[in-house]
Amino acid sequence: MAVQSWSDILKSSKKTALIHDGKRKIHYLFTDGKEMAEEYDLKTDELLVRKWRHKSTLGVQGLWLVEVGEPLAGPVASLESDMIKENSSNFVFILFAQPIFMRKDTKTSFQWRIRNLSYPKDVFSVSVDHSERCIIIKTSNKKYYKKFSIPDLDRSQLPLDNSALSFTHANNTLIVSYEKPKEILTLEQELLKELKKLKGSADGDVDCKTQ
Repeated sequence: MAVQSWSDILKSSKKTALIHDGKRKIHYLFTDGKEMAEEYDLKTDELLVRKWRHKSTLGVQGLWLVEVGEPLAGPVASLESDMIKENSSNFVFILFAQPIFMRKDTKTSFQWRIRNLSYPKDVFSVSVDHSERCIIIKTSNKKYYKKFSIPDLDRSQLPLDNSALSFTHANNTLIVSYEKPKEILTLEQELLKELKKLKGSADGDVDCKTQ
């Protein structure tokens, strides 16, 4: 029922489409004034970017906050930027090789990549915290700690599953994967079908608000 509720919210939102640079860009305006912008690869239908913007209590438009995609400098922040807790005693590591956290999903998994982590794989521990509905990453040498939620599961009020979580490490990058539950896969497939029906402008339509 919760999944259907989020589905209904998506369907009732005002959507604007823009086809540009090999991407399908969708702007959502929800009834509560929140905005969401997504970008999909036209060839693969892969979700490349998802970001949100909220108005303050005074009605001032906030900054775009990135949920999926490369963290951007300037007026676009990351939803996870305030949750990084690198150990302050490791000053040299932070100064010259600060970890870069980003989410980059696949068709079947939510996936996060943390670059500039040069420790071996056996140093890392990745687990689900059910009480706080989040994933926790920490190292046995106490040099890195991070916790983050999966907004997709929170919006659909779906439980976290330990067996869906896995991780690997290569080229100084920790890759954490969480297998999407069937409810999410169905929702994403249905949404993509609807988005493809939208008539998208092929030039710089400023109303799309994804630029």
